[in-house]
Amino acid sequence: MIPCVSLAETSVLGNMKERVKEMKVFGCRLNFWNNISHSLTSSKGTGSSPAQISQRSISPNNSTSTSQFSLHHNSSGSIGSSTPTSLHPQSSVSTFKQSPNLLNGNGSLLDNTMPGGIPTPGTPNSKAKDNSHFVKIVVALYPFKAIEGGDLSLEKNAEYEVIDDSQEHWWKVKDAMGNVGYIPSNYVKPKALLGLERYEWYVGDMSRQRAESLLKQGDKEGCFVVRKSSTKGLYTLSLHTKVPQSHVKHYHIKQNARGEYYLSEKHCCETIPDLINYHRHNSGGLACRLKSSPCDRPVPPTAGLSHDKWEIHPMELMLMEELGSGQFGVVRRGKWRGSIDTAVKMMKEGTMSEDDFIEEAKVMTKLQHPNLVQLYGVCSKHRPIYIVTEYMKHGSLLNYLRRHETTLIGNMGLLLDMCIQVSKGMAYLERHNYIHRDLAARNCLVGSENVVKVADFGLARYVLDDQYTSSGGTKFPIKWAPPEVLNYTRFSSKSDVWAYGVLMWEVFTCGKMPYGRLKNTEVVERVQRGIILEKPKSCAKEIYDVMKKCWSHGPEERPSFRVLKEQLALVAQTLTD
Repeated sequence: MIPCVSLAETSVLGNMKERVKEMKVFGCRLNFWNNISHSLTSSKGTGSSPAQISQRSISPNNSTSTSQFSLHHNSSGSIGSSTPTSLHPQSSVSTFKQSPNLLNGNGSLLDNTMPGGIPTPGTPNSKAKDNSHFVKIVVALYPFKAIEGGDLSLEKNAEYEVIDDSQEHWWKVKDAMGNVGYIPSNYVKPKALLGLERYEWYVGDMSRQRAESLLKQGDKEGCFVVRKSSTKGLYTLSLHTKVPQSHVKHYHIKQNARGEYYLSEKHCCETIPDLINYHRHNSGGLACRLKSSPCDRPVPPTAGLSHDKWEIHPMELMLMEELGSGQFGVVRRGKWRGSIDTAVKMMKEGTMSEDDFIEEAKVMTKLQHPNLVQLYGVCSKHRPIYIVTEYMKHGSLLNYLRRHETTLIGNMGLLLDMCIQVSKGMAYLERHNYIHRDLAARNCLVGSENVVKVADFGLARYVLDDQYTSSGGTKFPIKWAPPEVLNYTRFSSKSDVWAYGVLMWEVFTCGKMPYGRLKNTEVVERVQRGIILEKPKSCAKEIYDVMKKCWSHGPEERPSFRVLKEQLALVAQTLTD
C-alpha cells in the first residue's frame, strides 16, 4: 500500500512512473532493479530493507538539494513504493539521484548501463560509446570492381552493411549475400543521409559553366541536370533547349510558404523529385519538357588502387602512348591490370631524391579531393621509378588554355570557374599543412567536363633540375616566386598563394608567359621593387583585385586559400546572376 504523500512527492512519483515506463521499453529485468535497490541500501550502511526505507518519514529540515529514492518490486513486477528520503525545503520538484558506481550482490561494481550498452535514463554513461547495437547501412553511388584480394565489388544502388569505417578512405562492408571486403568510402553514402544523390540528374556542386559545357556536348533538346545553386541551400535546374537556338537556360528551384517546390508558381510539388517528374510530362513554363540527364556521373578516383596498396608492380601496368614530358621525364598513359586508366611518370634517373620521395608517397596516396590529381602509388622496386596517378584526358591546363584560346578568351565565367576549382584543391592542401612549391598552370590537369585538378603537389621538394635553380643554388620557379622565396627561400602556403595569383594571370591570358621574355634576374628585380603583372584584357576588375591581394609583398598580408575560394565564389555569383 502506498502511503500518503505531499504534492511535491506526487510530482516526484509521477516522474518516477514515467522513468519506469522508459525502463520497461528497454526491456529491463526485475533482478536489475533488485540489484540497484540492494546496492542503494547497502551503500547507505543502514542495513534497512527496501520496504523499511520506503516507509521512512520525510524531514523538512534536511538541506540536501536532491532526493534519493529506493525502488523495489512486488510479486507482480510493478513498483512497490517510491518515497523520497530527503527533499529541498524550497523546491516543489525533486530530481532522481543515482550513484555513478553501484555495488551488485557480490560486492563488485554494477555497470550503469542496460543490456546492449544503453545508459540507464538520467545517467551519463562513463564508458566509451558502444555502437554494437547500431547498424550502419550505406548505398553504392557508383559501381566498383574488386581486383585485389580482400576488396569487395559494389553494385550501383545496392545496400551494404558497414563493419569497420575506422579508416578514412577504405571501409570494410558486408553485402546482401554475406560477402565481406573493403570498398572505397567515396563510392557510397549512408542510407540515412541519402538525398538527391540517388537520382542520375543530380550533379551536386557542379558550377554553372561546367553544367553548360556538359549539356551542350550531347546537343539534345530537354537534356537537364539539377545542381547546387551558388546561393547556399538552394538548387538550380539547368536545361538545354534549341528554341530559338541551341543554348542552356538556368532556373532557380524555389519554395513557397508551405514548403512546396516550384519552377513556376502555378505548378508546386512537395519534393524536388516530384517537381522533376511533373516537368518530364509538362513544360509548365519552361523552355521545353525535361527529357533526359546527360550521362552517368563520372566515377571518382580511389585513394590508392586497392585497400592499403601503394606499391605497384610494373608487370601490373600496360604502358601506352606518350602524353608528354618534362624536367622529370616522360609521362605515358597506362592501364592497371587492364581495367583502370592511369598516367605513369617515368622519372629520369638522377632527377630526384628517390628514397625521400618514396616515403612521402605513402602519405600522398591518402590525400583525396575532387580538385587534386589522385596519386595511386609508385613502382619503387626498379629503376627508373614510376609514379602512377589518375589519368586526366585533356592534359595540362597550360596546353589546354593555349589550344582553346579562341573559344575560351571571351568566356570569363568558365575561366573563373577553372581558378575556383584550383583554389578548392589548394585549400584542401592548406588545411592539411601541405605546401605545393610549384603551383602553375603547367602543373594542373584538365579532365572531362572541364574539371581542373592540381597535380604534382610536393614533388618539387624531390625534383633536382637546373631549370628551377637560382644563382644561390635554390630550386624553385622564379616567375612564380614571391619575395621571401627569392630572398630567403621561405616556402609556405602563403608562397603558394603568390604562385596562385600568377596562375590566375595565366588562365585569363589563356597561357601567356608571365613577364614575357624578361630574364630571371630581371623578374627578381621587378618583384623586389613591388612591380606586379598587368591586368589581362579579358579579366574583370574584381578578379584582378583578387590577383593583386595574392601579390601582397608580405606573406601575412595575403589571403588564405580558404578565403580566396570564398571571395572568388562571390565574384562568380555577381558575374553570372
